[in-house]
Amino acid sequence: MTDQSRSRLEIRRLSPPEWMHAYPVITQLRSLEEAEFMERAGRQSHSGYELVAAFDDGKIVGVMGMRPVHTLARGAHLHIDDLVVDAAGRGSGVGRSLMEYAEADARARGMSAIFLDARPDAIPFYERENYVLHAAPSMKKALVPPLPSRGAD
Repeated sequence: MTDQSRSRLEIRRLSPPEWMHAYPVITQLRSLEEAEFMERAGRQSHSGYELVAAFDDGKIVGVMGMRPVHTLARGAHLHIDDLVVDAAGRGSGVGRSLMEYAEADARARGMSAIFLDARPDAIPFYERENYVLHAAPSMKKALVPPLPSRGAD
């Protein structure tokens, strides 16, 4: 994508009825059935999650999920949950355009930072966009369903 075609990109928030049109691009990042994607996005939207899409000639070529967050440790910030560019358009500036949108949105909300979790293969992209690795690593513990109680032995 040239600078001229990048400038033709339309980037905007999607309304809930449009979310299904983002599904083919989202599945390039997340392995979800369409119904599960719609249910999860709907549930997340109750806490501010929004889907933003980049359109080229009316076709979605990139999708970003983002949400405003306020924590004691970080204050008010924007968290990017999902950023994916259609495989055919990677390296064309679509990801950069989506990040620029997120940065402008965060500034408009009075936020001073953006946080995100990055796959190892995406770190070079974020570093080119002047993101740095955060000192606090994320930790995770998978919780399995509790075993059924067997009663008194």
